[in-house]
Amino acid sequence: MSLDDVKTTGFKYVGTSPDRPDGLDKVTGRAKFGADAYAPGMLHGAIARSPHAHARIISIDTSKAEALEGVKAIVTRADFRDDLRGDHWNVLENVMAGDTALYDGHAVAAVAATSVLVARDAAKLIEVTYETLPHVTDVDEAMADGAPVIRAGTADKSVPEGLHPNVVRYHESGHGDVEAGFAEADLIIEDHFRTEATHQGYIEPHACLATLGGDGKGDLWCCTQGHWNVQKICSSLLGLETSQLRVTASEIGGGFGGKTVVFIEPVALALSRKTNRPVKIVMSRSEVFRASGPTASTSMDVRIGMKKDGTITAAKGVFRLQGGAFPGAPMEFTAMCAFAPYNLKHVKQIGYDVMSNRPKQAAYRAPGSPMGAFAVESVIDELCNKLGLDPIEVRLKNASREGTRASFGPTFQRVGLVETLEAAKAHPHYSAPLKPGQGRGISCGFWFNFGGETSVSLALSMDGTVQIVVGTPDIGGSRASMALMAAEELGIPYENIRCTIADTASLGYNEVSHGSRVTYASGLATIKAARDAVKKLCGRAAAKWGIDPEAVDWVDGCAVPSGPNAGDFDPMPIAQICKSMGRTGGPIVGHFEASPEGAGVSFATHIVDAEVDPETGKTSVVRYTVVQDAGKAIHPAYVEGQYQGGAAQGIGWALNEEYVYGKDGRLQNDVFLDYRIPVASDLPMIDTVIVEVPNPGHPHGVRGVGETSICPPLAAIANAVSAAAGVRLHELPMNPPRILAALARRD
Repeated sequence: MSLDDVKTTGFKYVGTSPDRPDGLDKVTGRAKFGADAYAPGMLHGAIARSPHAHARIISIDTSKAEALEGVKAIVTRADFRDDLRGDHWNVLENVMAGDTALYDGHAVAAVAATSVLVARDAAKLIEVTYETLPHVTDVDEAMADGAPVIRAGTADKSVPEGLHPNVVRYHESGHGDVEAGFAEADLIIEDHFRTEATHQGYIEPHACLATLGGDGKGDLWCCTQGHWNVQKICSSLLGLETSQLRVTASEIGGGFGGKTVVFIEPVALALSRKTNRPVKIVMSRSEVFRASGPTASTSMDVRIGMKKDGTITAAKGVFRLQGGAFPGAPMEFTAMCAFAPYNLKHVKQIGYDVMSNRPKQAAYRAPGSPMGAFAVESVIDELCNKLGLDPIEVRLKNASREGTRASFGPTFQRVGLVETLEAAKAHPHYSAPLKPGQGRGISCGFWFNFGGETSVSLALSMDGTVQIVVGTPDIGGSRASMALMAAEELGIPYENIRCTIADTASLGYNEVSHGSRVTYASGLATIKAARDAVKKLCGRAAAKWGIDPEAVDWVDGCAVPSGPNAGDFDPMPIAQICKSMGRTGGPIVGHFEASPEGAGVSFATHIVDAEVDPETGKTSVVRYTVVQDAGKAIHPAYVEGQYQGGAAQGIGWALNEEYVYGKDGRLQNDVFLDYRIPVASDLPMIDTVIVEVPNPGHPHGVRGVGETSICPPLAAIANAVSAAAGVRLHELPMNPPRILAALARRD
């Protein structure tokens, strides 16, 4: 789809912020989340987990647990398929340990009982004999000679010879000759950076209710970002026919990428199959932290050369990410995103996927990108400081724009980075005076965005109102956006449209709600489905008027003759056409399915002011401005919320949040009391500027916005804190002990 086909002006409904369709249900408690599901005769499940970071499972004795009154079934790895290979084997290995427990919290058995308390007590009675093994939880230590091998033979063919077996994937990309580029530089800075793993911090824990009979037919209700994915994986792990397992997605109490992974659902299904009764499992908060996916932790080296006029001559980055005890750390995304905001003649990026004795990492809003931006944008900030250059002017001078060859290969089409930088420069925040002890930081950020398999149906009722059925769980306001885009196409009020999320038996396959794909991909499909319905509506009117369907246009919710030659007929409203559709050809339904590939990349620029107390090391973010290209903001209030949410989570990641492992390899802060996410008092007012540079790959110009907003915060905050403290911070989170240590080194 070319830019000429994109509507950029003249919207009636798109670009407004009506009431959210799920608001009343959520504030009144009527909305049904994962833990709200109930079924007659329901049992409750609990999971026994390893207390060791790495241990061989010698034996599992369930006799005491089975003897406890109320216990109905126990499952172990033996209750799942034993012939899986590849990715699904890795999923099963994480869902239920086989021969070896690979991290603190790894599931080893599960119980179904008549109450939650009985199930938990029974899980404690399961006696597991372990042989403890050496463990490693740090990414650099896991790559070092002599480090304990997590799982031999896991590395794929991309890994060069000579690396430790814990290095399981390798990425290299770039172009030009970096050494020649560095030779042209007036100043080169090379530095090392580290980030610790953080959790998505969703308030709703993982929960599911499963029913699976002996006939192989089952139903599963769960909180997930992708129920078709859950259906596919659970069917594979349990040896079911995919079509016989129907999965329904509940309302979701936060996901941010962390609910794209399967953890407890196959266990609940296995227990249900064994008991022939529904089984419900709800994770505790400790289980969420110990056994569901956080981000990867990183170790990064970045080298950038710059001329005195601010031109970047060359850049190189080495990004090491540990993704827990399984392959999949998003090191290629870190590497490809890190330098993406810049038009570089000479660039090289290398990524290492490293295994350690930690839980399997999961996506967290633009997985991998925030860490790379932290390292790269910190070095660019330091270059600007040493050369006496304005940080926005330097970024404008080197910014990626239409026609730029990306650091990872493709040539960018129309993009909005320059527009975000210009808007940031013009914003009052950028020129506002700072108080003593304060510093200001700037950062750019990038995310790819994504399309994926998508299917949408749009059905017209006899009164002319509309029902949209989509397959992408709503994790950021997509139901409102779908209704607005359909209203725009159909010419009827937003309030006349209801959008619902289908179960896996009611619609074609839909990719997970991730990659900032939903408003783009489901929105494109909704628009196409609405246009399909409009074509049918025009056909009904044409038949009634006795004219060619091509001679009928659709204007403001009515069929009208396309011109004087088509005849003199009064406009025929949608309600009039639908009222008689049973007599004129039957139901009117629009449908569309595709795997759209024009998602369009996204850029953002953030401005942060921070204040540091040199006596205590306490840091406060006192002002924050997000400037981001949305392509087209379908529902501006939701877009602003996405911008502010990314900034808020970035503040927590930069200043407070981290996984803390002891020398025994066990997680030490597995509750919110010790793992501190930001609360309202930790956050400033977060200003937003919505830039709209239309994406040529979407009929309304949409770009995904949900992930790019978390890419710049780590670096922008680090640059502000470093300026305020008078010393460069290289490790996240920048908590008081680290800041005080940096100040002591400086002094």
